[in-house]
Amino acid sequence: MANPKRNRQRHREFSREIVRRLGGRYVGGIEGQDIDCEPWSAEIKTRERFTALGWMQQAVKNCPKDRTPIVVVHILQQRTDNALVMMRLKDWEEWFVPAVQP
Repeated sequence: MANPKRNRQRHREFSREIVRRLGGRYVGGIEGQDIDCEPWSAEIKTRERFTALGWMQQAVKNCPKDRTPIVVVHILQQRTDNALVMMRLKDWEEWFVPAVQP
């Protein structure tokens, strides 16, 4: 059974984690986005299940050691430019988030 209060709490906790890892600030819908982490605008979602997880697992399994796995999803009848690119957070951080200096 859904628990709206717990869902909101889980969303806030995960959002704080993403702000900590990526920098930026949580704006939580005030500005229409969840997190402003320039140059990125992040919409945060948490789910118990996610169909595309299997696609990512397949990409990781089939990925050569010297490459970064991604999944590209094209929805039929949509422009190719609107296809979605999915990658693991840890890979994204390696590519795009500067290392924090101690």
